[in-house]
Amino acid sequence: MSGELLNILEQIEREKGISRDLLFSAIQSALVSAARKIVGKHVEDIFVEIDKETGEIKVLSEGKEIKSEEFGRIAAQTAKQVIIQKIREAERDVIFEDFNERVHALCTGSVHRLDKGNLIVDLGKTEGILMRRELCPKDNFRQGDRVRALILEVKKTTKGPQVILSRSHPMFVKRLFELEVPEIDEGIVEIKGIAREAGDRTKLSVFSKEEKVDSVGACVGMRGQRVKNVVRELGGERIDIIRWNEDTRDYIKASLSPAEISDIEINRENMRAKVVVDDDQLSLAIGKHGQNVRLASKLTGWNIDIRSKKDIKAIESVSLLSIEGVGKKAMDILENSQFSTIDKIAGASAKKLSELPGIGAKTAERMIESAKDVIKRLQGQGAQKDEKKEKAEEDSD
Repeated sequence: MSGELLNILEQIEREKGISRDLLFSAIQSALVSAARKIVGKHVEDIFVEIDKETGEIKVLSEGKEIKSEEFGRIAAQTAKQVIIQKIREAERDVIFEDFNERVHALCTGSVHRLDKGNLIVDLGKTEGILMRRELCPKDNFRQGDRVRALILEVKKTTKGPQVILSRSHPMFVKRLFELEVPEIDEGIVEIKGIAREAGDRTKLSVFSKEEKVDSVGACVGMRGQRVKNVVRELGGERIDIIRWNEDTRDYIKASLSPAEISDIEINRENMRAKVVVDDDQLSLAIGKHGQNVRLASKLTGWNIDIRSKKDIKAIESVSLLSIEGVGKKAMDILENSQFSTIDKIAGASAKKLSELPGIGAKTAERMIESAKDVIKRLQGQGAQKDEKKEKAEEDSD
């Protein structure tokens, strides 16, 4: 029996990844519980000795050995239940540790079933859940389909580990590129930043540690094959790959591609960049529903304010008197300082503005908000004119 026990433990250890020490501990706990059925619950002096080399077991109570034939059906059943429970707990812990170490790594499984729009994915040792909000809008999986996803989080629950998966997280795109581009895996090319609106568009900034290796070219691949593989996995999501640059101006310019930038004014104190573009580049720089500038801001970490040259002329022509809290005296003070235009006031900090004579902290805040409102109103009017112009051109065609 002892040799058979060791063989069983070895098989469990091999198949389920549970350490032999833990299995021996489970058997000891089970036999202690079973022994209490024989000698009574009040007896605390119960010891179980297991020879790990031979598999021989001795159960001692108050110095006396309890023979195996003394264990009745109920005691044996108790021991069996305890062992099964301990093994299940240990198996859950092993699975939890295994997947917890792989958080933010890719995994592949098959769709086991659909549950209220969520996908239950068979990952082999356990199941993962791919919630509807973590799917890309263009994803359309059915039962039995193979699915690749990111391990987003692993939670401990009473029913075992719960593996949360994602295909909409920006890290999913990063891991796909690491899979497709050997230069990233080798550490030659580094992904510096990523901004994503799942299912629609992603911006990726990359940097090469070797001058001879083009970071963008490496990610695009021969005839665009590498980036095409990633796009295919994402269901046609658009991917902009840009070259990371330590120069802030150049980095912001690249992040706003494909728009061409005329000038950039940097405010490092407020992490704000005022970008100037030609009139015909404004819609391209902003993007559909503001997506291009929004992703560029996420990617670079800078607040990006885009103006066309026409907008700047319109804003510069506005009198400072149109700002709430600015009278003739205040206007003279502002015009003779670094806040001579409505645009400069909108981009100022209340602290700096209140340092001017006659302008308090609350007045400064009110002036800044008013200046921003005036600029928004002017830009809104310009956008309406552009829309009318485009519509008139379409009608004439």
